[in-house]
Amino acid sequence: MRINPRKLERMMRSKGIKANPVEAVEVIIRTPEGDIVIADPEVVEVEVQGMKFFQVSGRVKKAGVFPEEDVKLVMETANVDRERAIKALEAAKGKPADAILLIMEGKV
Repeated sequence: MRINPRKLERMMRSKGIKANPVEAVEVIIRTPEGDIVIADPEVVEVEVQGMKFFQVSGRVKKAGVFPEEDVKLVMETANVDRERAIKALEAAKGKPADAILLIMEGKV
């Protein structure tokens, strides 16, 4: 059963629902465990009774396991490249202070 897009849009408006496409290049969802990165997403802003919601769909790129702030902190503090900072964070189970110590001690 195919639904006529115009008919669907009229029906949504009659119920007070507005949907507007949003041009987006990338969507990043930050979580305590790391970032979820959605490349080339289709984003729709939906407004229902004054509240705004965003519907996001697309393919998930490989997300960082560690928060970007932690990676940058280790890189800057220990003066190392991104790859070494991530290896140190892996060895330190995600703890930036321990990762920095491991680098300084030459263990990573």
